[in-house]
Amino acid sequence: MHNLAIALHQKGIQVTGSDDEIFDPAKSNLKKHGLLPPTEGWDVNRITPDLDAVILGMHARGDNPELIKAQELGLKIYSYPEYLYEQTKNKTRVVIAGSHGKTTITAMVLHALKYNNKKFDYLVGAALEGFETSLHLSHEAQIAIFEGDEYLASALDKRPKFLLYHPQIALISGIAWDHVNVFPTYQSYLVQFENFIKQMPQGGALVHCNTDEELNKLASFIPKGVKSIPYGLPDHSVTDGITYLDEPEGKVALEIFGKHNLTNLNGAREVCKLLGLTSAEFNKAIASFKGAARRLQTVARTPKCSIYWDFAHSPSKLKATIDAVKEQFPNRKLVACMELHTFSSLTKDFLKEYKGTMDKADIRKVYFNPHTLAHKRLPELNPDEVKAYFGGNIEVYTDSAKMIASLKEMQFVNSNLLLMSSGNFDGVNIKAFAEELTSK
Repeated sequence: MHNLAIALHQKGIQVTGSDDEIFDPAKSNLKKHGLLPPTEGWDVNRITPDLDAVILGMHARGDNPELIKAQELGLKIYSYPEYLYEQTKNKTRVVIAGSHGKTTITAMVLHALKYNNKKFDYLVGAALEGFETSLHLSHEAQIAIFEGDEYLASALDKRPKFLLYHPQIALISGIAWDHVNVFPTYQSYLVQFENFIKQMPQGGALVHCNTDEELNKLASFIPKGVKSIPYGLPDHSVTDGITYLDEPEGKVALEIFGKHNLTNLNGAREVCKLLGLTSAEFNKAIASFKGAARRLQTVARTPKCSIYWDFAHSPSKLKATIDAVKEQFPNRKLVACMELHTFSSLTKDFLKEYKGTMDKADIRKVYFNPHTLAHKRLPELNPDEVKAYFGGNIEVYTDSAKMIASLKEMQFVNSNLLLMSSGNFDGVNIKAFAEELTSK
């Protein structure tokens, strides 16, 4: 939401906002652009009849006093994705969807377009090198690239956000059950992607991963008149820890690695071709792509050790990330640490989905905070239950300090460490911690 405020401000639109709590980086970014509210909290006096629109974030509740006042005044109220559509409805819209990989694929498309001097609007769910903000809107760009997630749009609109962008070009990376708090069954989750496919317009194009069995089944719902473009794993090789694309015109050395990232790359390339780039132009650009923040991000490295910070939290992401590091460095010991932090990952009915996901790691550690369970109003978990759900030789912690202490006791020589969470292991400074481990 704060990035949207900045983008609209930069476009010349007068913007004000409210929030009950504002944290960094939002606080510093808003202050930098002169948009930080003078006080935190809700104030119905800020909602006046002269407002052209109210944009509702997905975390604002239905009983929010400012929202109620806006409804009473009959003001136009948009959800976040609805307003992005309004801002881009006369442009070619591209939506990158899927249960995993969508941030990376979106980032790859943005990187390749920027490298080739194309103008575009965008929304992406992570910090990217070379991009000041995660959202940009302009008058001149004729295309808009949106990372489109399946979570609900707002308190007033229970549709998935990606249904509100109405793309002419779309990509789906794969499907694996997530967000069990709003999609309590796999079928209720799956049908959102079916609806996304069915609404594709005549003359549009759907790029989809053909190595995903569930997605291959849903491909039967692609409407007539919509181009179907499947993609999979590209030809590649790994030499001395560096991954290369094996292209007809020669090898392309990459900064990234892992089969999931290479598959993501192939999807991004198909999208870029639809937007006018050649394969050669894309390949030249992607050679310098270092990844999105917290997507297999290298936070410390020595000749005999690399420490990675990753957003992986769902079963499919966890397995893909661990497998990628082990396959890239088969002769190094892999220590994998994962935090159960999301609503889904802390739900007992969902935890069984994690069975075997960490098997390729040599040492496996899982952490969860009992206070997080209480905050999310979920039933208690005990470490033995978590260990049984994951299977194998798993160490389970309920105190992050103890897990961190256990890592400090280890010698990371000819070893890699993988830290995975949508949180931060209860306030751990990951970069400082990684540098401490590698300075021994």
